[in-house]
Amino acid sequence: MKWCDKKIKDYWNRQAIKYGQSQSASWSDHYVIDMEIKEISKYLPFFTETKCPDFVNKETLDIGCANGYSTMKYASRPGLNIKGIDYSPDMIAEARKRFIDSGENLSSVVFEEGNILSLEEKEGFYDIIICTRVLINLGSLENQLLALNSLAKPLKKGGLLLLSEATIQGWNNLNAFRGEFGLSGIPMPPFNLYLDEDKVIEVLFDDFELWEINNFASSYYVGTRVFKPLIGENSYSRNPLTHMNRFMSQFPNIGDYGIQKLFIFSKK
Repeated sequence: MKWCDKKIKDYWNRQAIKYGQSQSASWSDHYVIDMEIKEISKYLPFFTETKCPDFVNKETLDIGCANGYSTMKYASRPGLNIKGIDYSPDMIAEARKRFIDSGENLSSVVFEEGNILSLEEKEGFYDIIICTRVLINLGSLENQLLALNSLAKPLKKGGLLLLSEATIQGWNNLNAFRGEFGLSGIPMPPFNLYLDEDKVIEVLFDDFELWEINNFASSYYVGTRVFKPLIGENSYSRNPLTHMNRFMSQFPNIGDYGIQKLFIFSKK
């Protein structure tokens, strides 16, 4: 199923209205979101203090900020000026409300509507770009390639691109694991198109150096999408907020079975 722009926007507007300030506006699996934030945050001090110590205020663009839950977590780090953008106006309204309700004196945080397919950002302005679960929602490979190619222009030379997306490779590995236990494959959501890791690296090769692909959710996916249905809960997604999910989110990461992965690139 390929969505047109209006269907994409309408879907995320409905999510914003339905869930408000909750992480569920972005994804019902809160533990993966928190794991994702934790992993992305690890690279911010490493990048700013080790790789580019001369940057005083690190200009950061958070693409796909949704209702601002993750953005405000990143904004709590010292030395980051952060701009969150999202395609959904209702998500941005919730993000701004979150900022106001927080009572934080953070003049370095702004939220605006934005489209990754037509970014209106200054060339070479940002030290860091965070892009979270955006490309999988663009409906076609053509749009994904356009979006990937748009990420180099607003980033400074030596800047960091943190790209957290679902991949075909992780999906296939997880379903193969499930198949060994007689479990059916997890279908790709009809509104998603998972990324081919090799294609991402190929498209970004001219402008970016790949540092790492961080399989931060591999153990969590095995625990909650393989072991959990085997020991009782027939549907892996019936309740993602159980103690089992919480327990698995604390596990050391092993293997390459997580659908969600974090790509770390630096601009050449």
